[in-house]
Amino acid sequence: MTIPPARRRELLAAARQASDKAYAPYSGLRVGAALLSRAGDVFVGANVENASFGLTLCAERAAVAAAVAAGAREFVALAIAAHSPVPLSPCGACRQVLAEFGRDLLILSAGTKGRPRAWRLKDLLPQAFVFDRPRRRAR
Repeated sequence: MTIPPARRRELLAAARQASDKAYAPYSGLRVGAALLSRAGDVFVGANVENASFGLTLCAERAAVAAAVAAGAREFVALAIAAHSPVPLSPCGACRQVLAEFGRDLLILSAGTKGRPRAWRLKDLLPQAFVFDRPRRRAR
């Protein structure tokens, strides 16, 4: 699915707004994400850090959780905005979580300077883990 430039800008703007709400007292790196469903709905998330660093929740996974909680399961694009000079790509854990919902996902990322970057998830995670057992339909 092709995402028009205006829609890409809207997604990045939503991710920037979410990044302003991030809770990042340890790293200082605030990140926001905006996930576009196939139905056209946008779900946002922000990173939430924790003193026990392993419990930190990335913005991308927060957006996925918000979408799933609302009943969305099919996604076409994810925008990431970070308070970083350069665009950041999703971490490995986020890539694997996103792959659960489709590997053709368009990922857009913007930092505070320069031009945004774009990738397809399948290019960032070419050998995603796949659980080979038949799954029951999630409710």
